Amino acid sequence: MIEAVDNRNPGEIAHHAAAPAARPMAAVPTPEEAAAVEDAIRRAAAEEILPRFRQLAAEDVVEKNGPHDLVTVADRRAEEQLTAALTALLPGSVVVGEEAVHADPSILDALHGDAPVWIVDPVDGTRQFVHGDPGFATLVALAHHGEILASWTYAPALGLMAVARRGHGATLNGAPLVPHPAVPGAALEVAISHYDFTTDDQKRVLGALDTDGVAPRPCGSAGLEYLRIARGEIAATAFSWENAWDHAAGLLLVRETGGTDATVAGVPFALTGGNALPFTAARDAEVARRILGLLAAAN
Repeated sequence: MIEAVDNRNPGEIAHHAAAPAARPMAAVPTPEEAAAVEDAIRRAAAEEILPRFRQLAAEDVVEKNGPHDLVTVADRRAEEQLTAALTALLPGSVVVGEEAVHADPSILDALHGDAPVWIVDPVDGTRQFVHGDPGFATLVALAHHGEILASWTYAPALGLMAVARRGHGATLNGAPLVPHPAVPGAALEVAISHYDFTTDDQKRVLGALDTDGVAPRPCGSAGLEYLRIARGEIAATAFSWENAWDHAAGLLLVRETGGTDATVAGVPFALTGGNALPFTAARDAEVARRILGLLAAAN
């Protein structure tokens, strides 16, 4: 069971005894606790997602906000199962899941609350999932007071499980993920918001990346694009939307493998929203400055 702890030392607690108590931060999960979360994610995928991969009937797929914004029975069932499993692992925690928020936007308020929050995207890359493309993932992150404590990025059809714990690095299928040096002279490959999900103005701003030394391309699953940064396969992302469930898991994964993130305002991405967009996650600060400079000039 994952527990909440007070991160102040005893002297700090005594010194502030007369003042209102500081809000305790939930602990970073131990390796054993992280493994229990991983098991819950694998189980949800095995029971609710993979059996429906390439087996969806027409009635299993519904449009949410247009022909490119899809939800399936697998998304809903997996999120329901994960919600039950994760809150059992951390009593007193709450879940902000993509499908639950679609049904009740007020659930997003939990990101501002005192309870630890599980941020869940049951099928990141639903369009890929619907079309039989294995490039989809289940994303889970644990956050508290806006800080991401741990994350899990699972691509079940690809056999990939990436786990990050704040301050403890990240692993892929159990092996450490380490920063990758840049290849001298290579163009910066950048995954950007897909054209099907951007406004004309967003396309214009992101179009500033189409310049010498930068190679932008439309993203697939956002979670898997973050994993590609962590694996040294691409240099950065540039995204024009801020749904926490799309970004929380991957942001910690990038941070724990030596990368960074920032909005066009020059500050780190905030889970709670209100970000100046677009924002980037990059393999290092130098790449981030290059991407942000191009975006800010066009913004």
